[in-house]
Amino acid sequence: MSALRIRLLVTLLASLMLAACARAPLGSVPAPERSAIAARLSADIAVLASDDFAGRRPGTPGEEKTLAYLEQRFGEVGLLSGTGDPGSYWRMPVDLVAVRPLSGKLILARGRTALVVPEAEGVVYTRRRRALAAGGPATGVPVVFVGRGEGPVAPETVAGAMVVLLGAEGREPSRMADPYRDRATAVITVLPDAAALAELRAAREGESVQLASEEVDTLTAYVTDSALAQVLGKANWERLKARSDEPDFTPIEIQLAISIEATAERHQFTSSNLIGMIPGRLPGSGAVLVLAHWDHLGECGAADATQRICHGAVDNASGLAVLLELARRLKTGRPPDRDIYFLASTAEEAGLLGVRAFAKAPPVPLSSILAAFNLDMLALAPKGSPVGFIGEGRTPLDTVIRAEIARSGRSIGDKALAERFLARQDGWVLLERGVPAVLLSSAFGSEAVLQPFLAHRYHRPADMAGTIELGGAVDDLLLHERLVRILADAARYSAPAGLRP
Repeated sequence: MSALRIRLLVTLLASLMLAACARAPLGSVPAPERSAIAARLSADIAVLASDDFAGRRPGTPGEEKTLAYLEQRFGEVGLLSGTGDPGSYWRMPVDLVAVRPLSGKLILARGRTALVVPEAEGVVYTRRRRALAAGGPATGVPVVFVGRGEGPVAPETVAGAMVVLLGAEGREPSRMADPYRDRATAVITVLPDAAALAELRAAREGESVQLASEEVDTLTAYVTDSALAQVLGKANWERLKARSDEPDFTPIEIQLAISIEATAERHQFTSSNLIGMIPGRLPGSGAVLVLAHWDHLGECGAADATQRICHGAVDNASGLAVLLELARRLKTGRPPDRDIYFLASTAEEAGLLGVRAFAKAPPVPLSSILAAFNLDMLALAPKGSPVGFIGEGRTPLDTVIRAEIARSGRSIGDKALAERFLARQDGWVLLERGVPAVLLSSAFGSEAVLQPFLAHRYHRPADMAGTIELGGAVDDLLLHERLVRILADAARYSAPAGLRP
């Protein structure tokens, strides 16, 4: 072949390559590299979601296997300890208390009218092994009706009292009781009917877990509106409820005797958050945090089911796998200016407890964290899917995130769908404490992707490694890599006012 033909051929090939690059979204990687990334993600998910890990429930042998595997992978990636504690290289202990209700008895009385509340009309819970309490006339413990609990209440009004509260609307009918639980002897929440009580009982019939540092042992009871009306008298009870809706309502002591007894099975144990880091070149310039919860539900299938383990492949072995691969990629190339922390958190499923513990004792001041990216449920959507942007509009990160999503050739997905999950993920704990925290996942980009998973696999044994889709997960990983590199570069991203690197 002549030299001229060779030059023409080289020119043609170069033109074709430039054209291909022009069509490829900025930040995309060649197909072989995508395949290699997917293979590594798949391998980590297969291990973490295997039968051997038994569903990664905190406080079980599955926890130790999970932590040991993640520690090994942190070391292989080349992370350093991020705990700030020489005695705890990777692990930050999280003290938890697990409680399972056993029995309860609730008696209401007024004058000669007394009612041992049947199971269909009332239920009692305690976090102690056994608890007894009595209130009302001649007991020295007042019974105070606070209506819906929405107005200001003087602490001395409810301190040591039994508080009767009208249940709130929605998924958490007792949420208004929280301000009273650390001061009252007991809180009795009135629910509209037996159906609402049955729904609450079903939600609380299993084990509940709390941070030992946040545990409150106040007795909690729930009773139907009709049961309370039977004792107080229907007309009297209706007048009380109407009074509580008036603008000038203040809590009222009512002539009602209440006796409560409850028992529970209780045990305390220590779980762990794992924290690694890539140290930055400019100490004191702030930090970027990447987090993913390692825990799942353990055994959650029916007692007679062939498969009882909830493997948690999508939720959240996929997030852990992306965290590990992201750490591996960020270790290559130019070292970051800012520290990059990697947190594998415990007890997310029990109520975001691991991140709450992290926020109480962070290895760096929360005010120095310029951005936090929560990796949760990243293996559902195909390649090129819209990005679910949870936390949009709540941090200074919007501009840089939107720009990188656009540069990648993707779009932002269903905003209403993303908003529904804002307070149901670990980033919410950080957001409430002023840390700019977001969750970016193609799984939350559209109802068409998410709803089939929620309906058939979420928190079920069917969430297995063989059912994952990694196209969107690779997209999400590459997006996070670009964002973390930008935010960890002091020249490309300056700390907004209010954050103190």
